[in-house]
Amino acid sequence: MSAIKHRYEFVYFFDVSNGNPNGDPDAGNMPRLDPETNRGLVTDVSLKRKIRNYVSLEKEGGAGHAIYMQEKAVLNNQHELAWKALEIPADAKDGYKKLPRDEAKARELTAWMCRNFYDVRTFGAVMTTGVNTGQVRGPVQIAFATSVDPVVPLEISITRMAVTTQKEADEQSGDNRTMGRKHIIPYGLYRAHGFVSAKLAERTGFSDDDLQLLWRALTSMFEHDRSAARGEMAARKLIVFEHESAMGNAPAHVLFDAVAVAPAGAQQDQAPRSFADYRDRIRIDRAAIPAGVAVHELF
Repeated sequence: MSAIKHRYEFVYFFDVSNGNPNGDPDAGNMPRLDPETNRGLVTDVSLKRKIRNYVSLEKEGGAGHAIYMQEKAVLNNQHELAWKALEIPADAKDGYKKLPRDEAKARELTAWMCRNFYDVRTFGAVMTTGVNTGQVRGPVQIAFATSVDPVVPLEISITRMAVTTQKEADEQSGDNRTMGRKHIIPYGLYRAHGFVSAKLAERTGFSDDDLQLLWRALTSMFEHDRSAARGEMAARKLIVFEHESAMGNAPAHVLFDAVAVAPAGAQQDQAPRSFADYRDRIRIDRAAIPAGVAVHELF
C-alpha cells in the first residue's frame, strides 16, 4: 500500500457532559484547566490513546495493525519482535541489541516496526531503549484540545455501600460505607487541531487506508471509551482540509482561522449545557480558504 500523496489538516470538536475528559494526576485527578482563562484542556496523549484503543478494537491486532504503545506493554519486548522476525543477531561481544552498523539492516528494523505497528507509522516513536529499532517521526500529530468556553469543574461527594477490609467494617459496626469524591465538568465543547504530513508519510508508509482508519477512529472512538469517570463524551464535528500537493498549498494556521466558533456563554444568560447551544455557531469561512485546498466536513 503506497503512502498518502496529499497533506491534510483537521479541526476536531468533541464534548463532555457531567464527566472528566482528562484528569490531571498532579491535581487530584481534577479536569485539566488553563489557569489564566479557565478553559478546559485535553492532552494530545489522551486523544492518541483513544485512537489506539479504537484501532485495536476494530482491527483486533490484525496484520499491520498491532499497537506499539499499549497498556502494560514492555517496549523492549516489542522491539525484540523485529529483531527475531528479521533474524538479526545481537552484538557478539555483550549480546546488546544496538542498532546494526549496517545501515540497510538498521533501516529494515525500523521499516518492520512501521509495517507492523499502526501507531508507529502514524504517530512515530522513539525505539532506541535498550533493544534498538531506531526512531520514527510520525506523519500525524495532534495538538492539545481546548474548550470553546470556560468550564467550571465540580467536586461531587459519592458514597459506596461497601468497605474494603473487615477492619473497616468492624470500625463502622457493620454500616459499611465509604465516602469518596468525583470531579466533573457539567458541560464542555472542546476543539483540537491535527496535522497529517504526506512527506513524513513517505518515510513510514502511512497509507490512504491508514488515513481512513484515522477518520473512523476520530468519529467513533468515544463510543468505545465509556466509563463512569468520563460521563457522556461524543465526537461532534470533523472538518478536514485537503491540499492538492504533498508539501501543502497554504499555512495550517490560515485554514484553522477559517473555522470560527461563537462562544455560547457570551451570548446567553446561562452557561452552555449541550451541543445544541453551539450547533449553529460553528462556521467555516470558505471565502478565506486559499486555492488548492479542499474542505471536507466528515460529520
